[in-house]
Amino acid sequence: MSSRLNFPSAVATGRGDDGTTGLLFDDVRVRKDDLRTEAFGTVDEAVAALGLARAELHTKEQYGALSPNFGGLGELILRIQRELFVVGAELATAPDARHKQVEGRSRVSPAMLEGIEAALRETEAAVELPHEFVVPGETRVSAALELARTMIRRAERRAVTLAQQDGAIRDGVLLRYLNRLADLLWVLARVAEQAESRTATSARSQTWGRSGARKPIAKTAPPEGST
Repeated sequence: MSSRLNFPSAVATGRGDDGTTGLLFDDVRVRKDDLRTEAFGTVDEAVAALGLARAELHTKEQYGALSPNFGGLGELILRIQRELFVVGAELATAPDARHKQVEGRSRVSPAMLEGIEAALRETEAAVELPHEFVVPGETRVSAALELARTMIRRAERRAVTLAQQDGAIRDGVLLRYLNRLADLLWVLARVAEQAESRTATSARSQTWGRSGARKPIAKTAPPEGST
């Protein structure tokens, strides 16, 4: 299809005006509401949400309000953002072009998975985790991380369906990466809260006793996000 643009643009091509988008490594085009497009588009959303968290850290650093308790959180977030471009590339590849992918660049590698698992182990050991479901929003950074986590879970759901439909995701590394990353983001949200001396807000409310006094509910629910 020829371009519909009547002006020069370094970004727009006009090829998507018919509601389709191109996949990587070949000239295959799919609808913009195709399951594959939905999957890598959701990953793109998560990259942007992580950008909110990183931008907030930059703002704190600019105004001298960045607590040393954040450690290397900003660098880790940036690493995850870059790795998600690899995830997106794998999802944006048609099954017939899978042989053209390169591990670590356009296909999730075992090393990437191992890196996320190592970060999860190290972070869990260094933070106090709640033993109940929590309500996001205690800090700006933690809220952005939680937003990214929910997007990763949605991308994971789309990827599971995609794997069942056309076999484009064969070795399971990508699915495991997304699953583990969502867990890591939940833990990192707790890191962000505690770095600013805040405590995660429990999803459990209080109940009214017979006397009318409010009583706290015991903490019995398991931590959110561990699957």
